[in-house]
Order: sequence, then C-alpha cells, then structure tokens
Amino acid sequence: MKLKPSLLMAAILAVGPLGAPIWAQAATETAPNHSYTAALQSMNAAAIDFSTSGNATFDIQGDQLTIDIKVEGAPPNITHWQHFHGLQGRMAADCATPAADINADGYVDLIETEPASGVTMVPFDKMPAAMDVAHGKYPMASTSGTYHYHQVVSVKALSAAFTKAFDGQALDLDKRVLLIHGVAAETNLPPTVQSLGPIPAQVTLPIACGKIERTDR
Repeated sequence: MKLKPSLLMAAILAVGPLGAPIWAQAATETAPNHSYTAALQSMNAAAIDFSTSGNATFDIQGDQLTIDIKVEGAPPNITHWQHFHGLQGRMAADCATPAADINADGYVDLIETEPASGVTMVPFDKMPAAMDVAHGKYPMASTSGTYHYHQVVSVKALSAAFTKAFDGQALDLDKRVLLIHGVAAETNLPPTVQSLGPIPAQVTLPIACGKIERTDR
C-alpha cells in the first residue's frame, strides 16, 4: 500500500476525534472493559546510535481509557512524538522491518513504514481526543533518554473524534501499532529520508515500534 503524503498530511493535521474502540459500537454506548499492551522495539538504531525500547499499556474501564507508555534509550532532552498508526479498513497493522528501507539509504523513514503500519491516527500527547497531531504537547525525554507518559481519556470522546476523522472506523486497538518518533534537530539525515509536508524528518523519524495486542482474552 502506497499512501500519498498529501493524504497522510490531511489525516495528521485534521483535528478530529479519536477512534471508536475495538468493538465498533456507537460512542454513546457503554464500552466493555479491555486491556492491551505493546512491547516497543528499536527502529533505526544502527543509523542513529540509540536503541530505544519500552512498553505501553492501554486499559479500558467503562468510559476511561488509561494510557501508560514507558520509554528508555531514546535520544535525550528532546520532545518525542508518539502515536498509534493503522491501516484503513479492518486490516491489522504491523511494525515495519529493515526491509522497508526501499531506497536503501540506511533509514526506515515515516513514509516507508506506511505499507506495514499505515497512517498516523491518534496522538499520545496531553490531549489525545483533540487529535491535533501536528501541534500537541508530547513528552520530553530526560538526560538519560527516558520518559513516562500517562493519560486518562474519555472513551466516548476519543471514539467520537476518531470516527469522524477516519470515516466511521473504530479504534480497533489490537489492529494498530504504537510508533515513537524523533531525533535531535541537528541530526544530519540524508535528503532521501522522507517526512510529511513541512515537518522535519528529524521529528518524524521512527525510533521504536510496538504492535498493540489485547491481553484480557
């Protein structure tokens, strides 16, 4: 699947609601309780000299989605964008492998993750349900390259926003992947490393990915 950057940019910059939960029901209905996890594995580690890892949990209890993301080994002292990405429709996304580096420049950039991981969907920033991917307030790594992100979001608000932004799709958390992005602004990347629109490649370069899996079955 090759998605045009212009289409991705429209999805990323759209201020839309987060997605309906994996059970594809109306946002006004009571959501069942579910739990999900994602084990973050490093991406582009050899190229950027940082091996980023971590784990994330997503717990739904009634109308509350509790998001908890712990990251280590990230480029320090910078803000890191983080989102869940997904494919359109009911297909399950996966993390891109080094083989996704189709231009052989030594980096798997954001555009090259699209066939496996799909488009940027939900930002894990200070206000996920605002769906303001390009302007949200994201966590900053410490001097040791760690950070801990914790937010509680209304499932109804998130689902309503997501459904509006993505043509009636449901959140379907267990069909998504969590991507962590970002290297220092002064990082010298080849011109072949692609990003979206005017957003610098240093901001969007993937540094870790984890497939979100349901754990309460």
